[in-house]
Amino acid sequence: MWTDLERPPLDVAALRAALVAPAGDWASLDVVARTGSTNADLLVAARAGAADRSVLVAEQQDAGRGRHARTWTSPARAGLSMSVLLRTTGVPLSVLGWLPLLAGVAVADAVQRLAEVEVTLKWPNDVLIDGRKLGGILAEVAATTPEPAIVVGLGLNVSLRAEELPVPTATSLLLAEAACTDRDPLLRAVLRELAAREARWRSAGGDPVRSGLVADYRARCSTLGRTVVVTLPEGRALNGEAVDVDDMGRLVVRDAEGVQHSVSAGDVTHVRAAER
Repeated sequence: MWTDLERPPLDVAALRAALVAPAGDWASLDVVARTGSTNADLLVAARAGAADRSVLVAEQQDAGRGRHARTWTSPARAGLSMSVLLRTTGVPLSVLGWLPLLAGVAVADAVQRLAEVEVTLKWPNDVLIDGRKLGGILAEVAATTPEPAIVVGLGLNVSLRAEELPVPTATSLLLAEAACTDRDPLLRAVLRELAAREARWRSAGGDPVRSGLVADYRARCSTLGRTVVVTLPEGRALNGEAVDVDDMGRLVVRDAEGVQHSVSAGDVTHVRAAER
């Protein structure tokens, strides 16, 4: 039973009618009232044979999964918490790291178009408004044989109030005074954009250049041109200027000596001018 009139539940029947084949590009769409993690649930379903382009949406997550085993929660019906299963037949394993970046571009484009706010991306997986985190993306491998099966999780803060934000540096569409804070059209827009962009990428054999993904990601990445500190997986910090995202999806950082480092994983902090 829901009592917050400003946060109505999603209409799963209407969403299926609009987004699931033959009307849409997705194979299935399920909405659950509550779960720990849509990524965890869909990984299990993927290994049990769930179809390519299956979608799982949760009205509330208690143990959402982020990078480096971080967890997060969201109030009921205050955001979009979903995961999609992509069985990327014909795409080399070497380029699957582009999927979370692809999802970021899709989310940024859909939200900016509908909500009429400028959305940027912080490498590798954060969605930002005015430098504050609106959402995040996590891709996890369910299987590599006989075909790649990747679960991509998306979390987006929609109607969270200031006191509900998970961290002070986060934001929501409500707090950003977006033109749209209705989760239904936002969900439709994100899934349609994601399906279209992933189809182009897959039809190009996962080639990020031929599909236009590299150029599109660079155009939306607010990390580029910034002074950054990258905390690498082994704990070492790399300081410098983020100068590019290369064709492998790696962040290229030029240090004080002019040496360029290609980073495939790490936590990025954008350094403000006063902190340099």
